[in-house]
Amino acid sequence: MSGRSGLVIGVLVLGLLLLASSMVIIKEYERGLQLRLGEMVAADLTPGLHFKLPLVDSARTFDARLQTLDIPPERFLTEEKKNLIVDFFVKWRIDDVARFYRATGGSMLQTEQRLEQIVKDGLRSEFGKRTVQEAVSGERRQIMDNISVAADEEAVKLGVNVEEVRIKRIDLPAEVSESVYARMEAERARTAKELRAEGEEAAERVRAGADRERAVIIAEAHRDAERARGTGDATAAAIYAEAHTADREFYRFYRSLQAYRTALMEGKSVLVLEPDSEFFRYFRSPDAAPSTRP
Repeated sequence: MSGRSGLVIGVLVLGLLLLASSMVIIKEYERGLQLRLGEMVAADLTPGLHFKLPLVDSARTFDARLQTLDIPPERFLTEEKKNLIVDFFVKWRIDDVARFYRATGGSMLQTEQRLEQIVKDGLRSEFGKRTVQEAVSGERRQIMDNISVAADEEAVKLGVNVEEVRIKRIDLPAEVSESVYARMEAERARTAKELRAEGEEAAERVRAGADRERAVIIAEAHRDAERARGTGDATAAAIYAEAHTADREFYRFYRSLQAYRTALMEGKSVLVLEPDSEFFRYFRSPDAAPSTRP
């Protein structure tokens, strides 16, 4: 009886082992494929429970989550044949399990080595088309976009998808840092000089315009003043002429009084004149003065 029980237990154990070897559990973040005597019979097994033939079939599972390939800093030559030290990493994931297995044998290490070479070749090409200043300051985003697209096109052959190539840092080697900084400083100084020259030129134009406008305003004011003065003088002359014409004798008498006032104003004037001088006409004969008219 005990021998029969042992046999039954053995059969049950063997059955359980066969059952366990016939099941494959694919986790939710994994992708798998089924092999029969080394040949692929099913690919891209989705998460869940799958069955296979015991002792004949085998299964391989791969992590389908987003992977990060952090590559050590590498030197790349620019268009000017200057070295740049570039620190970058790659985000990738398995996309086609069958192609991935055929291209790399399912080796994550081999996949990362080939991806590293693809990305380095792409970066070498991108930096080789740019100057140091363009690569460091202005076109980093464009470089990352270009290499991400190019690397993804090449990575399709490996059955993987390159999500992104990200440049963390671009450094200049110590031997070229000082020369590059000096060149950048000279460029900034030249730009500042040009801006100052343009500012001075604009200021001169403004000053010249203001001086020209000032000269025009003064000339117009002088013209108007002369015109007003001429008009006033003409009016005064017309009034004098009219007054002189109306009563010539009174006008001569008025002008003589003005001459007396001017000549004798301080009381110290000395005049040497003949007694019958025309200057003292109205002193000699009071009747010579014009009569007052109503």
